Amino acid sequence: MTTPLLSLQGITKRYPGVVANQDVSLTVMPGQAHAVLGENGAGKSTLMKIIYGSVKPDEGQILFKGQPVSIRNPQEARKLGISMVFQHFSLFDTLTVAENVWLGLDKSLPLAEVARRIEAKASEYGLDIEPQRPVHTLSVGEMQRVEIIRALLTEPKLLILDEPTSVLTPQAVEKLFVVLNKLVSQGCSLLYISHKLHEIRALCSACTVLRGGKVTGVCDPREESNASLSRLMIGAEPSALALTPRTPGGVVLSVRGLSLPKQDPFGIDLDGIGLQVRSGEVVGLAGVSGNGQRELMWALSGEDTRAPAGAIEVAGQSAGRMGPQRRRSLGLHFVPEERLGRGAVPSMSLAHNLLLTRNESLGKGGWIRMKDLAEQARGVIDRFKVKASGPDATARSLSGGNLQKFIVGREISAAPTLLIVSQPTWGVDVGAAAQIRGEILALRDAGCAVLVVSEELEELFEISDRLHVIAKGRLSPSLPRQEATVERIGEWMSGLWPENAKEVQHVAA
Repeated sequence: MTTPLLSLQGITKRYPGVVANQDVSLTVMPGQAHAVLGENGAGKSTLMKIIYGSVKPDEGQILFKGQPVSIRNPQEARKLGISMVFQHFSLFDTLTVAENVWLGLDKSLPLAEVARRIEAKASEYGLDIEPQRPVHTLSVGEMQRVEIIRALLTEPKLLILDEPTSVLTPQAVEKLFVVLNKLVSQGCSLLYISHKLHEIRALCSACTVLRGGKVTGVCDPREESNASLSRLMIGAEPSALALTPRTPGGVVLSVRGLSLPKQDPFGIDLDGIGLQVRSGEVVGLAGVSGNGQRELMWALSGEDTRAPAGAIEVAGQSAGRMGPQRRRSLGLHFVPEERLGRGAVPSMSLAHNLLLTRNESLGKGGWIRMKDLAEQARGVIDRFKVKASGPDATARSLSGGNLQKFIVGREISAAPTLLIVSQPTWGVDVGAAAQIRGEILALRDAGCAVLVVSEELEELFEISDRLHVIAKGRLSPSLPRQEATVERIGEWMSGLWPENAKEVQHVAA
């Protein structure tokens, strides 16, 4: 019999107040794509970090190629031939792409050679990125490409991928799967974490299911349906969404002829953006990462106040020069794509993170009513089923999906007049994704105007009344959801919409 490439035996990892992994056993064969499936907080990422050497298990044994190993750090993991693409990126913002990749490679290689290899690998796999770009200028999708390229350059025997497609477009996912299937055919093994069940069924030949830190099942996902995999993972199928037609009300967000030059050499110029969002509708914004979404979100949220005052109107008031706080006073709430750093302060408690955008618990003179704040945080935790030890848990202690649920819940529970949300279900499990989308539709039915930026077309088709596509800093005409197809949106993502697009935008505005 073939010796397993990786074998975990009785792995247990405890943290204060929680057992992340309990007596977990898992076997990966050479040249096998093996999925690890579980809801947010099930212990998947902790288990992967143990294999990669960034977390030390309390109990259990790891065998690699049949030999017991003690993987004390990622450097030792890479020497064995184990590489990992993290869900939360491990990149230094102030360094370039090439410098970040070089840190994980043989230091005898000159930086210029690393840059050349990045370009070659990026071109080969369709994950184009510029090696000289500083990481802080990249979108989330572009950062994901850097992580994937960095892992591929190590020529791994075992490649661990933690939500690698969460911010990739369908076209980019297809290209990545060509790469992953080629790696498997060449004998590389994959450990693949994803909440996209159709991906697991398409890519993997084995699947280990975790629930509450324990293994609850092993299966061949190719023989399962999305529904049966959901039942294995969360014990039930997510409820179906009902997008009922309704007539939208008045204009809440109006953008007219918004043109802004890029603020850094690697940004995107916004060119004549025209957009409306009315009360009681969800407008979806599709596009390949790095085509101006970030610049548009900064302009709409108030982080960038260079726009002419009248170019952006919120609730009938000229808001182009307003900062975030003044826009919130008009009913605008915003969920950024970056969870840690923009959406939440890692070292602060969940309760104190509420104060970043909510002031209901502030008393006279700015005093914080701590009891009210804790109750408010507990309400978000309970309503959005956030797995956390309580309001005092720090943001960084949560899994990526649970932190996403908390941040989205913080803004939705504020009952906004206008909600702008970027990548609302990035990294959350199928049950949580269904709940977040359901909450967005409930807001819409209550009269809120919602703008959703997402690189998941399936998500946009499920919750949007109308769609736009952004490409190279320009915005396509508005398209009713009923007329939108993957093929049509895919063409528009390349900027190939009708020549009269600008005329249509100005008429709509």
